[in-house]
Amino acid sequence: MDHPLDLQSGPIDGPLMIRPRQFGDDRGRFSETWRSSHFEAALGRSVDFVQDNESVSGEGVLRGLHFQVPDRAQGKLVRVVRGSALDVAVDLRKNSSTYGEWFGVELSAKNQTQLFLPKGFAHGYSVLSERAIVQYKVDVPYNPQSESGIRYNDLDLGIDWQVDNLKLSDKDLKLPFFKDLNP
Repeated sequence: MDHPLDLQSGPIDGPLMIRPRQFGDDRGRFSETWRSSHFEAALGRSVDFVQDNESVSGEGVLRGLHFQVPDRAQGKLVRVVRGSALDVAVDLRKNSSTYGEWFGVELSAKNQTQLFLPKGFAHGYSVLSERAIVQYKVDVPYNPQSESGIRYNDLDLGIDWQVDNLKLSDKDLKLPFFKDLNP
């Protein structure tokens, strides 16, 4: 099917990198960043996003790795509308051949790439630019009682966040290591 989304699978089955078509002229550019029918045709199934989130962060800020426990697991569609960030996904699906593996992709206002993460992934990002605005849609509302995460510097995962002098919240600094999880 021909649709206006350029899709690319990541190295882990499930997540998709998406680039909406860009239309530009001397006035600027236009892109349709979300249409349920195109997204569902590309995925082959429906996704009902119920909440939009936006985060504004300075250079070196790392947010994550976050997820909600299985009964409240979230699918996400993430994009950066200002600046750039390294977006990271960790596969938490125990029946997956890539369980415990991660990959990262640069999302930026310039490249307009979006990342879709189905349920079953931990998510985090580090800000690569002076400032970044990250927006994401989720298919299950945030529930603080269901929130969990993985320590950013877990040696078993070995994530290269591509930033020196990371800035993290106290909460993220206290997250458990991957081997100690029971998602």
